[in-house]
Amino acid sequence: MIRIETKARARALQMLYAREAGGESNVALVATGVARLTGPEPAFFDRAEELTAGVVSQLIEIDRTIGEAADNWRIERLGAIERNILRLGIFELRAGEPPAKVVIDEALQLAHWFGGPRTPAFINGVLDRVARGLGRL
Repeated sequence: MIRIETKARARALQMLYAREAGGESNVALVATGVARLTGPEPAFFDRAEELTAGVVSQLIEIDRTIGEAADNWRIERLGAIERNILRLGIFELRAGEPPAKVVIDEALQLAHWFGGPRTPAFINGVLDRVARGLGRL
């Protein structure tokens, strides 16, 4: 059984992806569109929208952090899935809750579900570096 928190992160990833792919900056509109496709599922949908809005509010700083932590990778060269998993993970690492190991494990789960075969290792390396830089590991 998948935890509600994990479902919220997966839905937030879908919202971030939809936002980027559709060019829509309004998180509420993106959330409405995703809800039409997937169902609103109130048990975790509100948390997913909060995570998405949090990432979007700190996007410039988060992308800068990705650029610093991902050696030899410019943010625009990353795939949309990888980029948005990192954004979500870094947002949560910067927020201080949940524990860093939980954030990284959840990001790795998303990487296994939505990314390619090399995605989990890449996500793990970048988030580990960011967590250590923030003093969270």
